[in-house]
Amino acid sequence: MNGYRDLDIYYLAKKLAIDVHLYSLKLPKYELYETGSQIRRATKSILFNIVEGYGRRRYVNEFIRFLIFSQASCDEVAAQLELLLTLYPGVESPDNIIEECDKLGRKINKFIQGVEANRIKF
Repeated sequence: MNGYRDLDIYYLAKKLAIDVHLYSLKLPKYELYETGSQIRRATKSILFNIVEGYGRRRYVNEFIRFLIFSQASCDEVAAQLELLLTLYPGVESPDNIIEECDKLGRKINKFIQGVEANRIKF
């Protein structure tokens, strides 16, 4: 493994951040700066915690801690998306964006389990 760019979870998190960012820009103006801003920051947090955690992979517990932060942000994004999609059903959203988020959360969890079990080598 040559770096965090070799991780599937990195690419899934990056795609989710882009999809959610574009979706949030379609929200009504009064949501654009409140929930829209928060959901954009939360999705970027998923991505950046994966990257920062990878930078600390020498310290396995630190790496796992950042992956857990990433997974928690993923849960936050899913809850925010569910709320926004319910409040604004007329705002077009990317196909299956909540499923993307759930899939990423499951993959991060599996990755954490692999790191904890020392099955993943860096």
